[in-house]
Amino acid sequence: MNTESPSLVGRARIHAALGDPARLAIVDALTLGDASPGEIAHTLDMPTNLVAHHVKVLTDAGLVTKGRSEGDRRRTYLRLRPEALAALAAPRLTGVGRVVFVCTHNSARSQLAAALWKQHTHSDVASAGTKPAARVHPRALAVAYRHHLDLDPTSTAHVTDIVRDDDLVIAVCDNAHEELTGPVRPRLHWSVPDPVRVDTDEAFEAAYADLADRVNRLAPAVIPGGPR
Repeated sequence: MNTESPSLVGRARIHAALGDPARLAIVDALTLGDASPGEIAHTLDMPTNLVAHHVKVLTDAGLVTKGRSEGDRRRTYLRLRPEALAALAAPRLTGVGRVVFVCTHNSARSQLAAALWKQHTHSDVASAGTKPAARVHPRALAVAYRHHLDLDPTSTAHVTDIVRDDDLVIAVCDNAHEELTGPVRPRLHWSVPDPVRVDTDEAFEAAYADLADRVNRLAPAVIPGGPR
């Protein structure tokens, strides 16, 4: 990765601009509407010269633009550039066909991740294991039922029977991530603790919550125009 790429440099500048509480407060104040520097100073109880300094930093970072009032041309209004904030998100992953979640036995984490992905994105997805079990774990089926996920109790499979060249392979357990070093190599690794080791409803709920959060974060980077 080129750490001096224009995209990274621009994002770093935005992060730096937002690293001051006063500037972050100004961005918050502009999130839902435009305001003049004087109005910002009054709202935030901040000296106008300090507002001017912070606005310059935000403007230089591309977060804020200024425009003259169409009424009183002596007045200037500040406007937030939402696209600049959107640029802080990680760039999209390219060359992704289908998403495939992999764990050791394909009986819990990978199954739940695939069901969550399908529910969240309505796109093609699969799951597999390096040493697949005969059936999906009963507690995985139970947590799926509680959260309205569709799991087939007998739908386990081996990675070599599932993975295609253009798949985005995600290892959702440490063992699978470390074992798959040949042609099938995970592009991403989610170190989700194995709920089967503990074998309680609470452990499976924790795994579900972890996977759901990761799926929500990944989806915008994979699905063009998809859910964010």
